[in-house]
Amino acid sequence: MKTKTLWRISVATTLEAEDAVAALLERLLGEAPSSYFDLELQASLVSVYLQQPGAPTPAVRRSLRAGMAEIQACGLAVGSGRISIERVRKEDWAESWKRHFKPLEIGRSLLIKPSWSRRRPKKDQAVVILDPSLSFGTGQHATTSFCLSEVAHYAGKGAVRSFLDIGTGSGILAIAAAKLNYQPIFAFDFDPDSVRVARVNAQTNHVFKKIQLTQDDATRLPLRPKRRFDLVCANLISNLLVAERKRIVAQLNQGGTLVLAGILKTEFAMVQAAFAGLGWELMNTEVLNEWQSGSFRAQKKD
Repeated sequence: MKTKTLWRISVATTLEAEDAVAALLERLLGEAPSSYFDLELQASLVSVYLQQPGAPTPAVRRSLRAGMAEIQACGLAVGSGRISIERVRKEDWAESWKRHFKPLEIGRSLLIKPSWSRRRPKKDQAVVILDPSLSFGTGQHATTSFCLSEVAHYAGKGAVRSFLDIGTGSGILAIAAAKLNYQPIFAFDFDPDSVRVARVNAQTNHVFKKIQLTQDDATRLPLRPKRRFDLVCANLISNLLVAERKRIVAQLNQGGTLVLAGILKTEFAMVQAAFAGLGWELMNTEVLNEWQSGSFRAQKKD
């Protein structure tokens, strides 16, 4: 068996095009990218880390070049667009994250920080310890941060609320919900590696017993579920949200809140219209760079 090597595929670009380039890398390589903005150079470096025996094929570089040309054709300044593919040591990767990954505050109630940070929480502020791994989110991305904000917002709204995390990734939303006293909490992901990482993160945060984590598929959600939830977060690609909208809304209690994220702002109107067709009204939305997210409620019937 060939030993897997860690490869870093990076694209140098502008802050303006950073999210579009990140979406391109994720679509082509199937892994969530990380981004670092250099204040001195005023440039962004968007990277994906892959573990595989050999170097990525020349076709990967060609596809990235074609994708960068498409982004530029859409009117975004892409900067140098330089593509680099290099072999890295896991130790080097971990140390680079320690330099760039900083604590993140979500309102007054939640602090997300890596294990090496000495940042102390404010009074009554829940803490989520989350170290970046090779391909999983840490709350820094616009779509994840919106979901976290909504989880924190609804935590203080009356009685204890139930929560479902569709496409849990690192488990960050479910862990935050547990820290904010949601119950019960269910979370799943299609990717078995995501589920494994989410379980480790839940254990690190001492909330493993509060979350039911499983490997599952949004396309198999029941239309008549035995359990429904007060708050559902679905951080998925737009096409999947639209295709499975009936299954997604079926998971909500009457009067529940649906948070949709992972949507490019150019596709948000399509997603909003699809859910409006099922009687769901947009209550809150946020646009950050190339991404738009939203919270929805079922329209009241006359």
